[in-house]
Amino acid sequence: MKVVLLGTAAGGGCPQWNCACSYCTSDSPPRTQDSVAFSADGRVWHLLNASPDIRAQILATPALRAGPGPRETPLRTVLLTDAELDHTLGLLMLREAGALTVHAPAAALHALTEHFPARTIISEYHAWNWHPVTETTLDGLVITSLPISDKQPKYARTSTHPGPWVVAYRIHDPTTGGTLVYAPCLRTWPPGFDAFTDGASLVLLDGTFHSGSEFTAAVDGANPAAQQAMGHVPITATLPMITNRPGATRWAYTHLNNTNPVVDPTGPEHVAVAGAGAELPVDGAEFTL
Repeated sequence: MKVVLLGTAAGGGCPQWNCACSYCTSDSPPRTQDSVAFSADGRVWHLLNASPDIRAQILATPALRAGPGPRETPLRTVLLTDAELDHTLGLLMLREAGALTVHAPAAALHALTEHFPARTIISEYHAWNWHPVTETTLDGLVITSLPISDKQPKYARTSTHPGPWVVAYRIHDPTTGGTLVYAPCLRTWPPGFDAFTDGASLVLLDGTFHSGSEFTAAVDGANPAAQQAMGHVPITATLPMITNRPGATRWAYTHLNNTNPVVDPTGPEHVAVAGAGAELPVDGAEFTL
């Protein structure tokens, strides 16, 4: 299985267009908003989330570009972890796709119909297939999911649709034995997550914030509860849980917010995370599992 990290930043990217903080004005590697592409054979590809930056991400990744026919594309499927705008706005950028299948939590599909009508808009262009998350296979890869949160996006906060609203994905290649776990939106370390990640080759873990108070410190006047409401457990809470674990699992943080000091590869926080054995890959990083 081939895996490409198309984007590794949280919503807004880094640098963020409306921010002049020290990280957004530094020489740190730029990061686009989080999305991942994976493939069983390097020819047919599937997406994990569709960020607002998806067009630029596709064009920056030769394997995802259109061809060989004038309207052929190697993209077949999008797996959404949730209905947040930074994970779904890219669907509108993909509206020209004649055939695409979208899997998402049922609550997310409801939000994309009733609150942010992406499904309605796209249906005016093409008839895509939309499915609630279930165990499935894509080109021989076995896809399973784990409900991890009932955090609703702001635009759908009045929805009474039952959760889960957020899932993590486990993608297993029976041919190679390689396994990817994708969990960019962890409110906590949820029940069952240890078993879900057990034996994985690579776990892409929520790295939105480094500490529990950085957003309040970085944004003048921010409510101290604002960061907690965003639903992302900080690296300082999860790093001790993955350090020195038995097995050969590679742990990597993604979905980094522009306020997160680990975006600076020369900073002490970045060095400490790497020193503990976790990775902080940049956009375009490739893995073969």
